[in-house]
Amino acid sequence: MKFSFSSEQDEFRTNLRRFLTDRSPTKEVRRLMETDAGWDRDAWRAMNQELGLTAVRIPEEYGGHGFGFGELCIVLEEMGRACMCAPYFATTVLAAGAILNAGTDAQKQALLPGIAAGDTIATLASAEDNGRWDGASTTLTATPSGSGYTLNGHKSFVIDGHTADLIVVLARAPGSSGDSGLSFFTVSGDAAGLTRSVLNTMDPTRKMARLTFDGVEATLLGEAGGAAEPFARTMTEAVVCLSNEMVGGAARLREDSTAYAVMRVQFGRSIASFQSMKHKLADMLLEVELAKSTAYFAAAALDDGDADAAASASLTKALASDTYMQTAVHAVQIHGGIGFTWDNDTHLWFKRAKSSEVLFGDAHLHRELMMRNWAA
Repeated sequence: MKFSFSSEQDEFRTNLRRFLTDRSPTKEVRRLMETDAGWDRDAWRAMNQELGLTAVRIPEEYGGHGFGFGELCIVLEEMGRACMCAPYFATTVLAAGAILNAGTDAQKQALLPGIAAGDTIATLASAEDNGRWDGASTTLTATPSGSGYTLNGHKSFVIDGHTADLIVVLARAPGSSGDSGLSFFTVSGDAAGLTRSVLNTMDPTRKMARLTFDGVEATLLGEAGGAAEPFARTMTEAVVCLSNEMVGGAARLREDSTAYAVMRVQFGRSIASFQSMKHKLADMLLEVELAKSTAYFAAAALDDGDADAAASASLTKALASDTYMQTAVHAVQIHGGIGFTWDNDTHLWFKRAKSSEVLFGDAHLHRELMMRNWAA
């Protein structure tokens, strides 16, 4: 078992944190979240040219660096800490993950180098208007048409779906139900018959879109009718990566709140010296460190091919959801009246905490999934 990061991983984290501190201050986050796209393509290119972050987990034979989830989750934790506005999660975790899990070698050779180089912005469209993240609820249909397929239906809550160059779509054969008949397809972002509209969500730092498919031509990704298992694997990976992003945000809130409590003076003394405040800050530290350990364990379980990886993923998502949200609540309380204002930066992480809490299922759902996986 691994109980600590290697010196190379620690150095990677240090360099990445320094880069994100320079490139993603809260002033830049506020600017980007007010734009229609929600991110800046020039900054995206610079990030990948300097650090090659989109290539971290993609194997070397497909133009990547060939690292594991341990390194990928370091990136996501630091991005969560910076509340970075970029299509990184959608491209590197969701789309690249689906392609790696479902695609043929030829398809990986064709699709992954562009993602690794940062030239292709991609995403995964799986959920629909019902808000469920399981493949069994998919209603969008894929009908054979000539040498390809045509897609008809809707997808919703698609992360960065309004700006993606490539969309991996989960669809089913007409007449099928449950996990049977599910297939992955790739669609160009500018395909005829595809309509994309940005959703009005609570968290403007992570844009989501609703996609309408009206006879859209699509290319099969992987095996027809064989997407159920690759999709489940992709969602397990996404849950672990999101959990690591969440603990990064929770850690940032805790640190900022502690610094404010030390600085803020009432009745002639720092409020951090009050016994009730000490209890609150100690509870926050304990909860965040526990969530971190669980998230790191889940990432290691993916790298090790652990049979309980899905259960570990649900465990860490449940804990990270509760921890991030509770830490955000404490942060607002510690900042007092100013903590609830637009001018204070706390609300940026508060909104990200709330949106991440329900993304891919809330804590209640994942506790149930965890027990089901362990019982199996």
